[in-house]
Amino acid sequence: MINCCLILSACLLSSQAVWSQRVRVEPEVTAYPNGSVNLRCEFTNSGSTKLTQVSWMFERVEGDRHNIAVFHPQYGASFPNKDFDGRVSFTQGSLENPSIRIDKLRMADAGRYICEYATYPSGNEQGTTTLIMLAKPRNSATAIPVRASSSEVVVASCEAAQGKPEATISWITTIAGRYNHTSVPERDGTVTVKSEYRMIPTPAENGKEITCLVNQRTQIEPKAFALKLVVEYPPTVTIEGYDSNWYMGRTDAVLTCQADANPAPTDVSWTVASGQFPPSVRVDQNRLLVRKVDETVNTTFVCEVKNSLGSGKKELVAMVIGHVFCEIHPQISPHTLWPSRIDSPQLKAT
Repeated sequence: MINCCLILSACLLSSQAVWSQRVRVEPEVTAYPNGSVNLRCEFTNSGSTKLTQVSWMFERVEGDRHNIAVFHPQYGASFPNKDFDGRVSFTQGSLENPSIRIDKLRMADAGRYICEYATYPSGNEQGTTTLIMLAKPRNSATAIPVRASSSEVVVASCEAAQGKPEATISWITTIAGRYNHTSVPERDGTVTVKSEYRMIPTPAENGKEITCLVNQRTQIEPKAFALKLVVEYPPTVTIEGYDSNWYMGRTDAVLTCQADANPAPTDVSWTVASGQFPPSVRVDQNRLLVRKVDETVNTTFVCEVKNSLGSGKKELVAMVIGHVFCEIHPQISPHTLWPSRIDSPQLKAT
């Protein structure tokens, strides 16, 4: 008796498996909001089975089914669900091929769609298609201007807004720092992902490159945003051109005031510690020109540079060599001290 029941049960299970395979559907389809999708369904190998009616049911949450389309050979098509009113239709309108089309898709249309046949004498047979709604994210990235400081701040941000499935964001850079991610579910079922890169900004990092990479299923390849960091700082000033060789009679000596600053300098000024420029000195923007070196340029030159964040200053003490020493020690020949310089036309002229 037990063996007979086991055999009967096995036969019934085998029969049900064969029946379920007769409703042919696509296991999974993808679509985008505002687009359309075809959900295919057909009954194969019906043989002596009589098809009496076919219904499409929508299941957003497992177990919560809603009838959205019905086709009956005598009464025709009907669409009982208001959420799909005017958006769903049968493509052929036959029992053998009751495929449907859904237009003006919404993110909320994602879920399981069951094509179910009422048959005689087999009973109901069905096939299920899962509709996956995709959304291309709106990607963006920006470098955030910051002031140089000793505290960690956000220097760049990257966002993949309203995508589905959720995007992933990564960073490529040689700059020491760290980043975080936040994911915010939207009302329409999409997800907005945001990432911020944080670091301690110094002037050395200004202009350095950092790249944000956004990966998401709807994209053929990662979307890359190459950024340059913007670190703002007041001027750091240097004076170039002084070679410690300002000897009496030398001509056309030049000092150049250089500044490293962001934003760019708005003002460059020269002053001297004595208060008044020597007669042989002329200022040309960031350059200080000494037409002829004499005892009056034996002073301290000061260059000050300003930008919108502040100012920087640099001093240079110029030492004129040759004239005073020779007057005090006339018995010492200049050839002894400056053998390579005394033969210059300028020194001979003095």
